[in-house]
Amino acid sequence: MSAELAVVYAALILEDDNVEITADKLQALVSAAGVEVEPIWFSLYAKALAGQDLKALLLNVGAPGSGPAVAAGGAAAAGGADAPAEEAKEEEKEESDDDMGFG
Repeated sequence: MSAELAVVYAALILEDDNVEITADKLQALVSAAGVEVEPIWFSLYAKALAGQDLKALLLNVGAPGSGPAVAAGGAAAAGGADAPAEEAKEEEKEESDDDMGFG
């Protein structure tokens, strides 16, 4: 088992028991499992997960984010300015298909 995976499992165990995730608690769990991990990983994970709702993060792994919606909104706000550029790209694509004998 990799060191990072052992620390992640320890963090999940602590979160499942509603225990605060700290470097000391992560180290205790990983040591009890008999996995050797460099001490830096405990503090890195503890700092990264501090104040985070790990259960919510896990439940929203496959959920769509706001990134595509923002990008689509930005394109809609630009309006007609992008339309000629898109048409030019489509024409270039068609020409390249013809050049290759697929048209």
